[in-house]
Order: sequence, then C-alpha cells, then structure tokens
Amino acid sequence: MGLIRLGVNIDHVATLRNARGGVFPDPIEAAKIAETSGADGITAHLREDRRHIKDNDIYRLITEVDLPLNFEMAATQEMLDIVAEHRPHAACIVPEKREEITTEGGLDVVGQLDRLRRVCDELLSVGTRVSLFIEANERQIQAAAELGVPVIEIHAGAYSDAEPKEQLAELEKIKAAIQTATDLGLECHVGHGLNYQNVEKIAEIKNVAELNIGHFLIGDAVFSGLSESIKKMRSLIDNVRV
Repeated sequence: MGLIRLGVNIDHVATLRNARGGVFPDPIEAAKIAETSGADGITAHLREDRRHIKDNDIYRLITEVDLPLNFEMAATQEMLDIVAEHRPHAACIVPEKREEITTEGGLDVVGQLDRLRRVCDELLSVGTRVSLFIEANERQIQAAAELGVPVIEIHAGAYSDAEPKEQLAELEKIKAAIQTATDLGLECHVGHGLNYQNVEKIAEIKNVAELNIGHFLIGDAVFSGLSESIKKMRSLIDNVRV
C-alpha cells in the first residue's frame, strides 16, 4: 500500500477567530503550519452562513498557500460561482443545513441525481476535481459513479461516534463501501470524527487514498500545538501503511 494523503481541515481555527470578531487566530497561518508539518492538502468549508471560513479566507488560501485546496461546498449557484472564480484543486459537495452544528450526514445523491449532475458537470468544466461526501451506502455510491465524479468521501460519523461494541460493524460497512467504490473506479477518501484512537483502522483499509481531519486536530492543538498534533496524526497513519 502507498502512503495515505492527509488533508487538514482548518474550519475551526476560523470558528475561534470569529468568536471574538477579530483576525486572530488566522486560519491561513494554520494552513501554513499544516504545510510544514506533513499535511498533503487543506480542506475548508465555505458555508452559506459564513459561520467560520469567510470569502477572503478562500482567496488567501489560493494565493498564499502552496498545498492544494479541497473546497467543501453546498450545491448552490453561489458556490459554483466562487469555484469558477478561484478554481480550487478540488471541490467536495456536502449537505448543508443552516441549523446544524456540523455536517450531520452524507449527501443524498440518489434523491438529487439530476440537480447534482448539473452541479458536477459545471465544476468539472472549470478543471476542479469533484468529490461527493456520502454515507457508506451502496446505492449512494452507485449514483455517484453514474454522475461521473472521480472521488467520493465516506462520512465516518457513525463509525467515529459508535460505542466500542458497535464500532466494528460500522467499520465493516465502510470497508464494504470502499470496495464497491473501488470496483466502480472511484477514488475513496474518508472524513468526519477521526482521531488518534480510531484513525488507524480506517488507514489500514488499502483503497483509502486520503483522510480529511479537522476538528480533532484543532482541538488537540490547544494542548499540544498544531504542528505536533499533525505530526502525530501523520505518524499514526503512515505506520499502518509501511
């Protein structure tokens, strides 16, 4: 197995900044620390309500940071226009509800196939790599393949939140989903809720190409420093791929 890519989500550095309404801490500085600490990419979710990442953050990530940007977005015309302007390396389409605390589940590709086809085609037309954030569900994966996107990201929330006795069953669902996706020619990423305790079992799955981790790393950085948190996560996922 090759080494797995690590994407660092910087949303919650922006959450902390916005709590005081100032400019500190700067999420772009966090991205630069991630770059020198072993991250392979930066993930940032520009939400409709701009509760954490702001428009200028996206501009600065594109212009000031060398790592590829994975732009998380809802399937809206506003976000399509922003992608067309900035042309990030990748765009991950996620479900978004104004009242949620964080992304609560995967995208319903089956139920929104025609709408998502138009959105994906538009993203692909500007040269941005498209991924869909979905549950470990065979029908959703098959629908993603039908849209012609190159990548899916499996929502790992059920696995991450499960009690120990249920976690193995959730892990098996993810493994089965990744095998289905691989057989359909899709590249597989995993994200949401991953931490030092649960990440190794996901990283051991040979067809997982990338992990996207944010909230845990930013929280751990309060105690350990962001560079050390990223380096520790990097070491954990690399060691299982040796």
